[in-house]
Amino acid sequence: MGNAMAKNMQRHLAEMGQNPLQFWNRTASKGEQLKGLGGVDCESIAAVVNSSDIIFISTSDDAALKTIVDEILAAGNIDAKIIVDTTTVHPTTSQEVSGKVEQKNATFISAPVFGSSPMAEDRKILIVLAGDLSSIKKLASYLKGVIARETITVSDKSEKAALLKIMGNFIISGFTEIIGEAHVLAEKSEMGDEALENLLELQFGLLPGMISKRLTKGSYMPPRGENPWSDLSLGLKDVGHSIDCADTAGTRLEVAEVALDHLKRASAYSEQEGRPLDSSAMYGIIRQDAGLDFENDFVKKRDAQ
Repeated sequence: MGNAMAKNMQRHLAEMGQNPLQFWNRTASKGEQLKGLGGVDCESIAAVVNSSDIIFISTSDDAALKTIVDEILAAGNIDAKIIVDTTTVHPTTSQEVSGKVEQKNATFISAPVFGSSPMAEDRKILIVLAGDLSSIKKLASYLKGVIARETITVSDKSEKAALLKIMGNFIISGFTEIIGEAHVLAEKSEMGDEALENLLELQFGLLPGMISKRLTKGSYMPPRGENPWSDLSLGLKDVGHSIDCADTAGTRLEVAEVALDHLKRASAYSEQEGRPLDSSAMYGIIRQDAGLDFENDFVKKRDAQ
């Protein structure tokens, strides 16, 4: 997703006649397309920081974010720079790194993203923003219509964007749990998937319809050799974060607890099969609990080809 956002950002900078995007990636080969668009491949995070006023971060989890922020802080003078984090992390992580950045007279903006890598390619992601409001205004020309379809500004406290993203991911996981159970009922009742999928799209909207297709069209279990849209490990992280946030607030997310159990069992199945699975792979466990195979008919036919 970070690569897709960076490519769209570089296209925008080129169209506006601005300086090219400076970038760094752990895996250098992943930046080849970005270089082809005119982006400048830097040898280190420090090189990006020293040549930029606004620094975007897109990484996998809390530990990776903390490591990258520490490298940014060690790069030298970051006075008045704006650091924008698009990663989904625990609110306490956003709060912690924001404090570190502010001690260096820079600004930290939490900007987690709703959407998938294909949506990022098409500029259809939604970005949630929190932090210094004047800095968020400075970012506006680089967000809506450039890398995202829309933005939501939540608060001047960076951790609130992280919390909203965690809540949103809980809702998506809850939808996936319920829709997966409904599809299993449809299959066990010999009704089939098509009518249910039509109902989800026509009556309940775009998101339930998209989730349904992730299940019926086999995205929950990608073909061997292909990476999932959203790795199962990220689903485990996000649902775990949502349960922890609820506990801290003095409440429970019982649907999340059910989803987390199914995700953990799906992770065990993934390790057993030696095959990466999507964060929607709870569907396979729901199927197994109902006496069905982990793979639905679509996956079986696809993998047999």
